[in-house]
Amino acid sequence: MPTSTKHFVLCIESGDAEDLEKGKVYQSLPDVKTEAEGLLRVIDESLEDYLYPTEYFVELQLPQRVIDALAA
Repeated sequence: MPTSTKHFVLCIESGDAEDLEKGKVYQSLPDVKTEAEGLLRVIDESLEDYLYPTEYFVELQLPQRVIDALAA
């Protein structure tokens, strides 16, 4: 079974972002340019991807089975 390229992060701070929920797991999308600027592209509660400060999140290392379940 191929490994997933999907990445998930845990929100540890929501700041003034209304579409983030502290303690919730979100899918993040790779974006090297914005990551170099301290921003992370995340699919938020609006189901759209937006840029948020990287310090709002912690990257999760999850088993493939969990990644598959979250991505479904």
